[in-house]
Amino acid sequence: MEDHLDVVPGDGRDETANQRSDRNWNEILQELRVALTGTQLIGGFLIAVAFQPRFDELDAYQLRLYLVLVSLAGLATVIGLAPVTLHRALFRRKVKERLVLTGNRLLIGHLVVVGLLLVGVTSLVFDVAVSREAGWWALGVGAVVVVGAWVVLPLARKATDHEPELPA
Repeated sequence: MEDHLDVVPGDGRDETANQRSDRNWNEILQELRVALTGTQLIGGFLIAVAFQPRFDELDAYQLRLYLVLVSLAGLATVIGLAPVTLHRALFRRKVKERLVLTGNRLLIGHLVVVGLLLVGVTSLVFDVAVSREAGWWALGVGAVVVVGAWVVLPLARKATDHEPELPA
């Protein structure tokens, strides 16, 4: 890969393609650290639920939802750790740019699964603590909040940003 300086004048960066890939990879890892901490907390909560005395009182719907959520927590952990294992497998093979692109996709996939997990856990808690209707309301409101904060807000910000998009 040929080293070259970014061609966007005035962006404040004077880095080669390799330096940019290294920076982007470090940013992905930092974001994964935050996301995985939340995933671990939710996963731990879900595991603890199975050992509570009231667990036997869950109806069929609540039990299915619980098992789906445990599965999502496991999937989120696997997806969130995949960039690390991928990095280990590709270490020193001079494919950092491809690693960054794949890591970015995995991070986005992780966030989608975590969003589903957050909404589902909230729904389960409301369903068990209040009522089935409250659980459905929590699911709907949670979905709107997650989509609003994680999809609509960034897209709206991007649409109102008048600066040209810089290379990643």
